[in-house]
Amino acid sequence: MRNLLLLLLLANILYFVWGMLSDSGSEPGIAIVDESELGPRLAATANRDAGTAASVGAVLGSGEPSDLAALVGRSCVTIGPFRATEDAERAKMEYAGEGMRTAVRTGQGQIFIGHSVQVVNVPTRDEGRTMLSKLHEGGLGDAFIVGNEEDGLSISLGIFGNQSNAEKVELQARSIGFDVSVSPMARDAQVFFVDIGLPPGKGAGAIVDKYGEDRVLLRDAATCPQAQ
Repeated sequence: MRNLLLLLLLANILYFVWGMLSDSGSEPGIAIVDESELGPRLAATANRDAGTAASVGAVLGSGEPSDLAALVGRSCVTIGPFRATEDAERAKMEYAGEGMRTAVRTGQGQIFIGHSVQVVNVPTRDEGRTMLSKLHEGGLGDAFIVGNEEDGLSISLGIFGNQSNAEKVELQARSIGFDVSVSPMARDAQVFFVDIGLPPGKGAGAIVDKYGEDRVLLRDAATCPQAQ
């Protein structure tokens, strides 16, 4: 029994000694690492496009209003000219009612009167009278001589707002044997324009369809409404 106890005590002593030798002794503390062991440095690239940053800030509401205008651009339409201010005001109210910025602008321009149909190459007034008689006999009773022999004579067959009517009279006079010209007539007068600021995503197709391509200015040709 005594020998067994001695053996157990010796085994415990050996186990304790083995544990002391095999423990690495890891303890919390500060680890000192050489800089060369960290690898290459990370390079941070700065945003060089300041304009882009300003534009993004404007979209998010942190930029100036001018930044936002520069980013999204301005899309405007000008309708006109209108002869009467009432017509311009009516167009202004129509698009203002749809939530668009509108303004009526006054200017000088030419107002279309109609298509003038004339017999040209009238040598003298006497010959003109003879030509008038022939025209009257051919059914063109409204013809009359215009101009003078110094500046030139012609015979007016009428002024027509409808081009098709002007062309009918032209063909009728040509069938009798006369040289006829058709030309638009206009006069200088005060006219009115309606400037419209289109909201984002809004096109001008409906406006062009309503007023016609010849009375609608787009893009750089248009004038944007001035701030009130």
